[in-house]
Amino acid sequence: MAAPVRDEHRINNRIEAREVRLVDEDGTMVGVVPTREALLRAEDAGLDLVEISPNADPPVCKILDFGKFKYEAQKRANVARKKQRVIEVKEIKMRPGIDDNDYNIKMKKVHTFLTDGDKVKVTMRFRGREMAHQNIAMDILDRVRDEVKELAKIEQFPKMEGRQMVMVMAPLK
Repeated sequence: MAAPVRDEHRINNRIEAREVRLVDEDGTMVGVVPTREALLRAEDAGLDLVEISPNADPPVCKILDFGKFKYEAQKRANVARKKQRVIEVKEIKMRPGIDDNDYNIKMKKVHTFLTDGDKVKVTMRFRGREMAHQNIAMDILDRVRDEVKELAKIEQFPKMEGRQMVMVMAPLK
């Protein structure tokens, strides 16, 4: 059996405060009135009394159509969800012996990812005796950092993780 879902807004008889700060259906501030009087006003208007700000002293309540209020809040949440952008971490893998042409192609992808608003993780992989030449990999990562300094900030400076060196960059806002 699922737990009951608690609404964030109390309505009508669920409002526990003795007095409330009332805003009527037109949006005008009525002032602090007893909860009973506010409920009667809402009933006369054929609408609901909704607790908008329960943490205020006294709580702020508004006379409105609760069904319409919930529908509009849901629509706002959907629009906000549509506009949000998920930032992905894209990975570029290189080796210390990378040639200039391969490097340039990888850098074009790095530029594309950063301009799209994604983070970029540059991974420098080592095999065999390449582990002895970590300074070459560091030079290449410094070159990458210098080329994208106007597009990105370094979120994680190059560090060794096993047999690879990793650097993470985030796009500038």
